[in-house]
Amino acid sequence: MIMEHNMEYVAEMSEEQRIAFMKALARLANADGRLDEEEKEFIREMALIYGIPKERVEEILNIGSDEEIIESVKVISNRRIALELIKEMCMLAHADNELSESETLLIGKVGLAMGIDLEKIAQISQWVIDRIIWLEEAKVIFEDA
Repeated sequence: MIMEHNMEYVAEMSEEQRIAFMKALARLANADGRLDEEEKEFIREMALIYGIPKERVEEILNIGSDEEIIESVKVISNRRIALELIKEMCMLAHADNELSESETLLIGKVGLAMGIDLEKIAQISQWVIDRIIWLEEAKVIFEDA
């Protein structure tokens, strides 16, 4: 899975905001109804990067309902951080080249909970798709395939 790891916005977040951020990503990874070991390991590594204490990682992996995630992301009041979360969620959702209805719905609900309108979420999603296409084209052009 490819994430941006823009540490500038991470540094501005409180521990609760970082946990809410990671919970949203974990819930999205679990949108297909299962969180495999590779996904759990990815979340553990991200939690380490985000400076989340080990004892709180299980809290992130213990994914509740969409409603619980939507409630938890409301602590993210900084618009730039909220936009970064939507971007990371879109990147994660597109990682398998298949955007499911449940993923789309969760991203929309999370965005709305943080005050981001659906038009902006669609704009971010399209940017992520364009970026994926652009990176794939680069592999062909530069013969990295």
